[in-house]
Parts: sequence; C-alpha cells; structure tokens
Amino acid sequence: MEPVEIIEDGLLLRPWRAGDADAVHRACQDPDIQRWTTVPRPYLPEHAVAFVTTISATAWADGTGAPFAVCDAATGELLASCGLVSVDQALDSGEVGYWTAPWARGRGVAVRAVRAVARWAFDALKLRRITWQAELGNHASRLVALRAGFRIEGELRLAHPARGGRPEGWIGSLLPAELAAPGDPVPYGPDTLQARRAAVFGRPQPVLFATAGDTELRLRALEERDLAEVTRTCQDEQTVRWTTVPHPYRPEHPESFLRDLVRPAWARGTAATFAVADPEDRYVASLDLRILPGDPLVADVGFMTAPHARGRGYLPAALTAVCAWGFTTLGLARVEWRANVGNTASRRAAEKAGFTVEGTLRGGVQHRGERHDVWVGGLLAGDLA
Repeated sequence: MEPVEIIEDGLLLRPWRAGDADAVHRACQDPDIQRWTTVPRPYLPEHAVAFVTTISATAWADGTGAPFAVCDAATGELLASCGLVSVDQALDSGEVGYWTAPWARGRGVAVRAVRAVARWAFDALKLRRITWQAELGNHASRLVALRAGFRIEGELRLAHPARGGRPEGWIGSLLPAELAAPGDPVPYGPDTLQARRAAVFGRPQPVLFATAGDTELRLRALEERDLAEVTRTCQDEQTVRWTTVPHPYRPEHPESFLRDLVRPAWARGTAATFAVADPEDRYVASLDLRILPGDPLVADVGFMTAPHARGRGYLPAALTAVCAWGFTTLGLARVEWRANVGNTASRRAAEKAGFTVEGTLRGGVQHRGERHDVWVGGLLAGDLA
C-alpha cells in the first residue's frame, strides 16, 4: 500500500518521518497515553525512532496498517497520531487507533483526524467498515469515537490489554453512510451529558465530604481494606433481612463484589459505590448510586450501615452528599429510593435526606424467593435546598 497525504478540516495527515521522533517521544511521556494505550513503558527515545521509521513503514509496505502523523495544516506542528492499526482486505474492514498529544487537546483534533482517515479508507481502500476498540474506562477515546460517528455496540475481552489495565474493552463500528461530511457539526459537545460524564468516569472516583453532627465523613472509593468490615455488615441480621446481599455471606463475596461489580461499573460509567468512612478513615457504611439503563437522567440509590455505626445520622448525611454530586456533576434530574415495606430505618434515612415517599408497589420486588411490597421515593435537585 502506497503512503498518502490527506488534507482535511485544518489538518495534514501524512506518513511518519524520522524527524518526528522527538515530538513522539515527548507526547508519549503523557500519563494518559501511557495509561490507556499499549505504548512501551517507560517510553524511551529508541521506541519513538522505531515507531516513526521501521514500524510505520512496514505497516504501509505490508498493507497491514496505515499510520498517519496528524499535523496542523498551516504550521506543520505535530498534534496527534491517527490511522488504521489493522487492515483486513478479505473482510473489507479496518480498525482505527489514535492518541492526541497533550499540547493539542481540547481542539477536536482526534475527531477530525478519525473522520479524515475513515473517509480516505472508505473512498480509496473501498473498506465497508471501520472498527474501534478501547479499554473499558477510556471515556475520552469513547467520546471521540461517538463524535466521529461510531456506534458503540458492546464489550469484548481485549487481546492485548494494557499493563495494569482492565481486560475488557468497548467495541464500535462505523459504516460509510454514517460518516459526516468535513466541517459538519460534531455531536456530544463539551456541554452535553455524554461529555460531562466522560470527564467524570474517565478519572479516579472523587472523594466527597459530609457532616453528621460533629463528625466529618469521607465518601471515597470502596477498597480492599474495607472488605472485612463489609463482610461483618453483610452477616448482620438486619442487613440480611432488608437487603439482597448473599446469605450466607462468605469472605469471597466482598472480593467478587469489588472486582466484578463495583470497579467495572465505575469504568463503564453506570454506577458509583462510595465507602463512607469516619474521621479515622474506617468503614462505617456503603452507598451505591446507579444510573438507570432506560433513562440516563435518573439514578437509584442503595445503602447499608455497619452495625456499630447505626443511629448516628451518618447515612442521611452521606446520602445527601452523594445525591448532590449526582445532580451537579452527573447532571441527574431525579434520584429514586426503594425499600421493603417495614424497613423503617432506610425510610427514615431517605426522608431525612429529602426524599419524598411517593407510594407503595405491591409485590414490587423479589426478595429471597418471595415477592414483597416496597416503598418508593424520589428526590429532585430542588428538594436538597
């Protein structure tokens, strides 16, 4: 395959040159590029030299890829890397890959570059599909793909996961009819819900604060050091009675909960589980905020308190803080609460946090093999005031 140059939407996409090595080396020192891509770590000057000479030239010559240096069309400054990281002519399909240099972010470079590469691949190579993959949690790459027109279609286990990263990835595809024309508006701009949440869930979980009486509480990510207390809480008679924790609750259950549910949910951007910690940073409660699959503006909450910490007002304070974060940061319009009828402790906590109990769903939940009636409540942003 013969190397080509593309000029589109203020960008020059050209084959890599030996003179690009210093800029590539500088860009690949960026923590985000090292975290979310499979570049060598540490990234040394010789890695950059090999990439811009041998690796890129071989991909073009073999027809297995089409790597481009993305430059400012007016100044020639290197801004990004974008291209086809694989080409399968038998399937008329290719896979796109990209990174943006830290000095060029926030200017839509990656979206414009992906569109340009896709247009060239569809027109010149006659490809019928371009795919995209990224590690679960790489919300910046996901947002670029969405803005370029890709349909995110599911998850798969990655063949080459990044060192220290998650083994699962998102996958999406783009067909010729879905590609926007040069200069067309870009969807999911910086003020949209998708962009706001990409910025939140693409980073480590934040620490929130709440005050219960004279006690300041920290709401942070659930960690391995909390699991012994989680186990004791989940073995408590009241927790078993009113929640859906496994029964009997064994030591492997909290490990699976953290590994298979809590951390993947944050990476997907579908839920946040907070450990409520006292001034000595000891676990006293858990609180989940889960975005509903059918309505991205609504979430529901679930919570439990360690037996030794009950009756101190910790849950209402923590619940208020998490819901405020959901409204202001995630852009939620409503948070819902449910509890089995008779769970007065949960109801008191919800009402103290501002929830309005809106009714009872008869047989509304399956609980330990039987249908139970549940109370239902809601909280709107204005209720917190």
